[in-house]
This record gives sequence, structure tokens and C-alpha cells, in this order.
Amino acid sequence: MATAAKAAAIAELTEHFRNSGAAVLTEYRGLTVAQLTELRNSIREHATYAVVKNTLTKLAATEAGVTDLEEHLQGPTAIAFVTGDPVEAAKGLRDFAKANPALVIKAGVLDGKPLSPEEITKLADLESREVLLAKLAGAMNASLTNAVYLFAAPLSQTARVVEALRAKVEQEGPQTGATAEADAPAETAEAEPAAAEEAPVESAEAPAAAEETTTDVAEGGDDS
Repeated sequence: MATAAKAAAIAELTEHFRNSGAAVLTEYRGLTVAQLTELRNSIREHATYAVVKNTLTKLAATEAGVTDLEEHLQGPTAIAFVTGDPVEAAKGLRDFAKANPALVIKAGVLDGKPLSPEEITKLADLESREVLLAKLAGAMNASLTNAVYLFAAPLSQTARVVEALRAKVEQEGPQTGATAEADAPAETAEAEPAAAEEAPVESAEAPAAAEETTTDVAEGGDDS
């Protein structure tokens, strides 16, 4: 391959690594062109499946800052560059490998972190992003419904209590007013005797004050 062509290939692979949220290395030895085409089509919505040269891929991975794949770049290699849902891409690769054992999943990276074949299989067993979002939305709707119920129930109870009190006041209001007027004289009658009882005490104390005044004057007279 000419130097210019190699540089272009490296640049393209570097962009693939940089623009992908995940990448899965596979060995395709024994697969036919028709099978490779089938695999590409099965994961096209979520990933680009490309047959690569190991030497150029090592250079491109290094350029992109991906350093965990070099030891796996041996033999016939093809990479699934994942730009969509990594779970769905992993499912597609796993299912195809089950039907076509010649496809071997060797390693991968997800958000810059290395993945073993076992971890890629576990990733494939997860629910898709759409399913998880649907479940989250359902949980949020259920929570909102519960919240509305919790808020509405006390308010409705309060409304019933207020209405009952209002009806009671309308029905018993005049009686309550009459009772209040009847009680007023009693309160006044109780207040007046109390004042009468306290008055003599104040009068009894008055002469003592007069005596003190007289004494002060008398003492003053002695000094003069």
C-alpha cells in the first residue's frame, strides 16, 4: 500500500475510534463474503463493521488514545465501530456468533474502558436503551400518580371538614350568639364584686402613708 493510501487509511480508522462510543474486535476467519455482508446489515443501525489491517489499526488506535486493543490485533481482524446503542450492537454480534461460530469476539472498548469477551456478552444481556427509558418513564408516571393521590387526598378531606364546619355554624350560629350574650352579665357580675373586695384593702393602706408623711415633717421641724 502506498504511503498516501496508508496515511488516509490510518486517518479514517482514527476518526472511527474517536467518533465511536465503543468498538468490538472480532476474528472473521472462515466467514464468507455473504456472511460478512449479513453481519454488517444486522448491526448497521448501531455500528459500522469494517475489515482492517492490524498494523494500520495499531497506529490509528494509538493516535486516538486507545491503548487496550493492541495485543488482540492478530489474525484476520474486523472491528465493529459502535456509534449507536452499544447494547444492541453487542446483541447483534453475540447472536450472529451463535449462529456462525466462525465469528470470534476477541475484545472491545466502551467509553475508553477495555472489555473482555465475557463482559461484551454481559453487555449483550442487558436491556436496550429504549426499554430502559420506557421503564423509567413508567416508573416516573407511577410516582407522579402516587404523588397526586397523596396531595389530593388530604385536600379533599380538608374540604369536607371545612364544609361540615360551615354547615354547623350556619345551623347553630344564632344559638351560639344568644349563649354568648347570656354569659356576658355573669362575667360582669363576677368582675364587680372582685373590684369591691379589693377597694377596702387599698383604703386601709392609705393611713399608713399619711403617718409616714407626718413623721417626715416632724423630723424636719426638729432640725430647724
